Amino acid sequence: MSKFKIKFNREACISCSACVSMCDNWVLEGGKVNPKKTEISDKELKANKEAQDVCPVQAIKIEAK
Repeated sequence: MSKFKIKFNREACISCSACVSMCDNWVLEGGKVNPKKTEISDKELKANKEAQDVCPVQAIKIEAK
């Protein structure tokens, strides 16, 4: 069951791929980074939080549902 929602500001993203290196939920496609899914579980939270923390433009926000 999903407990967290990822809010991703694609326009702010500079495609540095730091999030991709931290978490397998993030992929580089067509020159831009995208999350594979935006609703995540407790189990997926840690890796996605690491991706959020390394984003230099703070384009990733994770909120409780």
